[in-house]
Amino acid sequence: MNKLQMDILDKGLKVTPQRLAILKLLRKKQTHPTAEEVHNELLKEYPAISLTTVYNNLSKFVEAGMLKELDIDPNKMRFDSSMNSHDHFHCRVCDSVYNIVYDASISVNNLQIKKNVEGHRIDTVNINLKGVCKNCEAVRT
Repeated sequence: MNKLQMDILDKGLKVTPQRLAILKLLRKKQTHPTAEEVHNELLKEYPAISLTTVYNNLSKFVEAGMLKELDIDPNKMRFDSSMNSHDHFHCRVCDSVYNIVYDASISVNNLQIKKNVEGHRIDTVNINLKGVCKNCEAVRT
């Protein structure tokens, strides 16, 4: 049994070809794809896979704590397979989403340690940065 299969089983999910394909794709690509992008990519190898199947399995993976849903893009939900603590940057020009690690995490860590702000329980802290990525900025200058 391979690592992907073990990871799926360890979360109490049934191993299916669709789940294996989706998880493999997301772990290979660090581009924070949308469900539609995952679907389009998988159609090349699995022409019968439906968008509904992709959505349902992405939801199961999020519920199981295997993926994160990113709400950084106002037009579509994106998915991240990296469960390590990090933030994201969304380029408004090219629509790319990048993983970001920066010194502001000190304040994030303080919030996570505090676990409570003004009576509200904190479960997670996410910082979404938006602007123009270095690649697009280089083209503009």
